[in-house]
Amino acid sequence: MASTASKSKVPKVAKVKNKMPAEMQITAEQILREAKERELEHQPPPPRQKITDPDELQDFRLRKRKEFEDNLRKNRTVMGNWIKYAQWEESQKEIDRTRSIYERALDVDHRNVGIWLKYAEMEMKNRQVNHARNIWDRAITILPRANQFWYKYTYMEEMLGNVAGARQVFERWMEWEPEEQPWFTYIKFELRYKEFERVRNICILLIIVHPIIKNWIKYANFEDHNSFSSNARSVYERAIDFFGEDNMDENLFVSFAKFEERQKEFERSRVIYKYALEHIPKEHAQNLFKNYTILEKKYGDREGIEDVIVSKRKFQYEEEVKANPNNYDSWFDYLRLVESDNNEEVIRDVYERAIANVPPTPDKRLWRRYIYLWINYALYEELEAKDMERTRQVYKACIDLIPHKKFTFAKIWLLYAQFEVRQKELQAARKALGFAIGKCPKDKIFKGYIELELQLREFDRCRILYEKFLEFHPENCTTWMKYAELESILGDEVRARALYELAINQAKLDMPEMLWKAYIDFEIEQEEYNRTRDLYHRLLERTQHVKVWISFSQFELSLGTTEAVLECRKIYEKANKSLRHSDEKEERLMLLESWKDFEDEYGDVETQEKIRKEMPKRVKKRRKIETEDGSDAGWEEYYDYIFPTDEANQPSLKLLALAKRWKKDQTDKPKNEEEDEDDQ
Repeated sequence: MASTASKSKVPKVAKVKNKMPAEMQITAEQILREAKERELEHQPPPPRQKITDPDELQDFRLRKRKEFEDNLRKNRTVMGNWIKYAQWEESQKEIDRTRSIYERALDVDHRNVGIWLKYAEMEMKNRQVNHARNIWDRAITILPRANQFWYKYTYMEEMLGNVAGARQVFERWMEWEPEEQPWFTYIKFELRYKEFERVRNICILLIIVHPIIKNWIKYANFEDHNSFSSNARSVYERAIDFFGEDNMDENLFVSFAKFEERQKEFERSRVIYKYALEHIPKEHAQNLFKNYTILEKKYGDREGIEDVIVSKRKFQYEEEVKANPNNYDSWFDYLRLVESDNNEEVIRDVYERAIANVPPTPDKRLWRRYIYLWINYALYEELEAKDMERTRQVYKACIDLIPHKKFTFAKIWLLYAQFEVRQKELQAARKALGFAIGKCPKDKIFKGYIELELQLREFDRCRILYEKFLEFHPENCTTWMKYAELESILGDEVRARALYELAINQAKLDMPEMLWKAYIDFEIEQEEYNRTRDLYHRLLERTQHVKVWISFSQFELSLGTTEAVLECRKIYEKANKSLRHSDEKEERLMLLESWKDFEDEYGDVETQEKIRKEMPKRVKKRRKIETEDGSDAGWEEYYDYIFPTDEANQPSLKLLALAKRWKKDQTDKPKNEEEDEDDQ
């Protein structure tokens, strides 16, 4: 029955038919605001109670104490209730009750700093000094790391004029080795009473407990401000010795240098800055550079200012090469800077650091700038340091480093050989160049070796080198020409002619026109004119270039014989006949202009008229332009030459002549009509 009754009492849950959100949403904040606005009845504050009778006062106090005690029984750990209770009793001048409440609160939580502070402040407020001292002593004994107790205690003793007591409290505090600020407070306390010796002892203890640079500087500043200059200098020197070279800081040196500057010891200050800049890493010396520059500008000479600027630039270059060791331009600038100081040890150190940054890949493009570091290093050792053995070692190390199987640098081989020649070590120079030719032959190495042997007048060696050079690079026309020129200078025309013959019969040449010209000039120089004509004929069998024809004709004309003009004219006629079927109209025009100049100087009226008839007409034409994909790109104008002697051009010339005549008639016709009108 009970179960059925309970089931019948359960209310039915209404089913929500429409679960869509309402169009107007109302927040809880809005509901509360409207309820507050619609509050019609204003509740007045409770009436102020005025007590005039002692009994009524006792009743009031009893009620209040009962309320406070009830609150404490509900939650003893809420320190706010204890403080309110104690403050109320204090307001009632019940000091004993107030002490009792604070003591009860300390029994509950003796580590609560706020309770101790309120308790001690209550005693001080009521001039209970001994009670306050007792509370402070208990507080600093129980909670020695709560700095507020110590600050309040020492302040109270100093305000009471008990300097010895305050000092004693400070000494007890310092035994706990607190952080830095309590030490500074103790120092200020002693300074207020001019106890400099005590301050000095405190500073010594401070740098023992907290040995950081800031505290050393404060110690030195104390000595400086109180005119103990020697002591301040001693402190700075001890600080530098204490931290050593591994833990140097720029702030210590800047402070030391400024101290010396205030003492008018500018040279000492300068030495301190230089020492610091040499031993402190450059990335941590920005402030040092700045202050050193200011010092030199104020008290230094021009040399000192330049020294500062150089130091600053050194720092900048160090940063650049540290960020990108393969930036060889920065290394070059850095080396130029250090070379201006003439410090061999520093210069060699920078060179060694620079050449240690080998390009990451064997790509000649990357090595081109790098190799000049080695060259400059070797030149410095030879010209500035005068250390020839070290120069030789630099060249050999560079040659060993270069990957000669992939590429080489002829410049380094030649510089090494020239160095050995300057040292009168010809055998070493020849050995180096021979090794270079055998390992990595290059045109520049051959040329340099040949030039060296020429200067030494070793012509047999030059012949051997030229032969090796031509075996390595037979299509090099310059080598053939130089070899033949050498034989010509030595008076062996037969060998020179044989070399030219070998050269022009090569299957492949890089500059054949230069070779033929040199051969022809050689034969002209030897006054072998028949051989020269034969060479021109052989050359014209290979090419019909207009410059060859013009050169041939000028050669015949230069002979100055009676038949020279006739021979020259024959050559021009042959050339014109040969070029008539060529598509290069501008070359034919060049030939005709040269022929015309010849006839103007050496020909008669008949020959001049003949060449005048050969000259072409210049006409403007249009042609269609097509792009790469074959689409139409419009039209362009160009100039073409029509030669009158060509049979294919005869109709075009007739049509052109008729067109010109018609145009002339059209221009003359209006003039004739105007003349007739005037006559009428």
